[in-house]
Amino acid sequence: MSAVGTGGRFQTAASLTHESAKAALEAGLSRIAAGATEVDCAPLRQFDSSALAVLLAWQRAVTARGAALGIVNIPSGLASLAQAYGVDTLLTFRH
Repeated sequence: MSAVGTGGRFQTAASLTHESAKAALEAGLSRIAAGATEVDCAPLRQFDSSALAVLLAWQRAVTARGAALGIVNIPSGLASLAQAYGVDTLLTFRH
């Protein structure tokens, strides 16, 4: 996870799979606690359904703070996975 620009945006790592999900979740929650409301998935190249679980957990954390999590640059494969699992409507993808 790394900071990007200003205004509460953070980036995912290049990989978000079962093996890295716990660390990614904690890093993102830390950024959200500091005020982040947007995640940039541009670096994401390797992922599985764990990525969706992490995104949903981040969404819940941001919602609990009275905001919505913006998800930008989501890989098309991950967007398709979200649709296949029926959770695409729970996440806010921005282009």
